[in-house]
Amino acid sequence: MTTSMTDEQFYANLLQLPKPRYPFADYIHPDFQQLRQKYYDWIDTEYIIHSKGAREKHKKHHLCDIAARGVPFLKSIDELLPLANYTANGAMMDDYFDRCSRDKMQHITNSIHALLTGDDPREPAENGILHLFWELRQDALKFDFPDHIYKRFVNSIRATFKGFAEERIYYRSNSIAPLPVYLLSREATSGVLPYCDYLLLQKEYRQLPDEIFDHPHIKRVRTICCLMIGIHNDIISLPKELHREGDTMNIVKVLQKEHQIPVQEAYVEALELHDNYLKEFLLLQEYLPPFDQWQNMVYDYIQDLGIMVSGVYAWHTHDTSRYVNGGYVEGEYVSEG
Repeated sequence: MTTSMTDEQFYANLLQLPKPRYPFADYIHPDFQQLRQKYYDWIDTEYIIHSKGAREKHKKHHLCDIAARGVPFLKSIDELLPLANYTANGAMMDDYFDRCSRDKMQHITNSIHALLTGDDPREPAENGILHLFWELRQDALKFDFPDHIYKRFVNSIRATFKGFAEERIYYRSNSIAPLPVYLLSREATSGVLPYCDYLLLQKEYRQLPDEIFDHPHIKRVRTICCLMIGIHNDIISLPKELHREGDTMNIVKVLQKEHQIPVQEAYVEALELHDNYLKEFLLLQEYLPPFDQWQNMVYDYIQDLGIMVSGVYAWHTHDTSRYVNGGYVEGEYVSEG
C-alpha cells in the first residue's frame, strides 16, 4: 500500500486491510432468537414513523444482537429486554434523526430521560420512540433491578444521547472535529457507558459498592471500552462513511485531517490508536489498585468488559447488511420549518 493510493483504490481494498483483534472470548445469550422476535415486533408496532423500506432494513440489522453478545450472561430474556430496547431504539432513533438540529436532539433527550426516571409517569399516547423508552422502564420494574444500578444506567443513556446532540454541530456543517473533541464525543456516542453499567446485573457484580465505579482506575477502564468500540465501529462503518456527506465523526476522517495524510495512512493510525487502547486496558486490568474483599470480583468484572467489547465487535463482523452500500437507513426526519 503506497501513499499515492487514491481514495477510490483504498475503498476497493478496504476489506483486505487489517482489522481490530481481541484476546477475549465471544459469547451470545442463549435467548437471542427469542429476543429477535421481540425486536421485529418493536419495529412493526413502534417504528411506524419510519418508512416500510427503512423498517425492513432495520430488521436485517438485528440490532438486538448487540445486547445479546455484549452482555451474554444475564439469567433471562426479561433481564435482557431493557438493554436490547435501549440499543435498538437508540440506534434507530439516531438513524431517523440523522440530520436534525442540536436543539431538537437535546429536546428528545430530555423527554426520554423524564420517561426513564419516572419524572414523567404518563404513558405516551402514540407508539414510537418515546413509547418504547416508557416500555423500557416498565420492563426494568418487573425484575430485581437495583435502584442504584438503574440510576447509573439511565444517566449513562442521557450522556450518550447528549453526545448525539453535540455531534449534530459537525454533521450539519459537514465539518470534521479536532481529535481531542472527537475523543470526548466518541466516548459518549459509542453508546457503551450504559453497557458498562448494565453489565453489573450479570453474575454477582451487583454486590460491588458504588465507590468502586467512581474510582479513577475503573473510570478509565470504562472510557477505554467506549473508545475501543467507538473506533472499531468507525473502522467497520468506513465504507459507508468515506464518501457520505455529513458523516464526519469517523476516526479515519479525523486523523486524515488532523495530520494532513492520505486516507490509507489515517486508517493505519486509527488501528494503531485502537490497539494502544487495548494494551492500556490489559495493563490496567493487570495492575488493579487494592479493592480489599472485592479484588477478584473487580478483576472478573473487567474481564467481562473485555468480553463485552469482543461481543459488540462480533456483531459488527457478523452483520453484512448495515454498513454496505444501500444497507444503511437514511435519516427520514424532516425539520419543522
